[in-house]
Amino acid sequence: MQLLVHGGAGTEPDEPEPRREVLDEAAAAGARERSVVDAVERAVRVLEDSPRFNAGVGSAVQSDGAIRTDAGIMTHRRDVGAVCSVPGVAHAVSAARVVMEETPHVLLSGERAAELAGAYGVETGVDCWSERTRKRWDDLEAPEGGPREQLAWLEERFGESDPGGRDREGESTDDGTDHDTVGAVARAGDRLAAATSTGGRWLALAGRVGDVPQVGSGYYCCPEAAVSATGAGEDIARTTLSRRVADHIGDGRNARKACEAAIEEFEELTGSTAGVIAADGDGGLGSAFNSSAMQTARAER
Repeated sequence: MQLLVHGGAGTEPDEPEPRREVLDEAAAAGARERSVVDAVERAVRVLEDSPRFNAGVGSAVQSDGAIRTDAGIMTHRRDVGAVCSVPGVAHAVSAARVVMEETPHVLLSGERAAELAGAYGVETGVDCWSERTRKRWDDLEAPEGGPREQLAWLEERFGESDPGGRDREGESTDDGTDHDTVGAVARAGDRLAAATSTGGRWLALAGRVGDVPQVGSGYYCCPEAAVSATGAGEDIARTTLSRRVADHIGDGRNARKACEAAIEEFEELTGSTAGVIAADGDGGLGSAFNSSAMQTARAER
């Protein structure tokens, strides 16, 4: 079993060592599992349980003051499941696995996804607010009204973050609740799996769904490769970043070189920042990013 996990691409975290300890714990926990699907699910669940990452109990808050989680999981056989905009589910990766294994569908959304997850033993009704996100939200004066009012407020107050992870005022936006999507890839013999989970982008318009639950964007897996991506979600989706990495591996590159080539293409096409991790069918693990930082951890058994 070979496992590689990431904790998101962004600016340098204020406290890198505690985050690295959680990543190491996640990688070690995943590597102890017997199957690649169990491995990526277990690793991602550890990260979803930590408020230091933007997933599960550390998730970002949308413009209406609600937390909604997204995740996707996929295997080398192209078995795939995903959920998006799910309220009250910290272990979104497990909900995605339920979709993959128990339904004929690829993607379920919202309250119905939560109901399905609960029917198969995934905990629902979870409070995904952390102390940090609660304080940050309480310091804001969110507008009343519908999407027009919320969108005008978001554009006026924050604008778009630049590639350095800063808003138009120059203030750092990386406190673990912006774009620290988490993910894992695993390989055991000829078996591969990938999983990605997120709480979305801090103060995205309510109902926004980024790249994470979209096949080929936030994650992808096929007989040649397993890939998980993180970063600027809309641009990752526009360029199907994870599929690009897999295609490079299919063309003969190893995991590291494929990640580097895909990130170079991504930057040229979008000017945005992202990171990717990958496992190839020959036993290679690799990663690349063009943001200031992307913490990873690996384990083998």
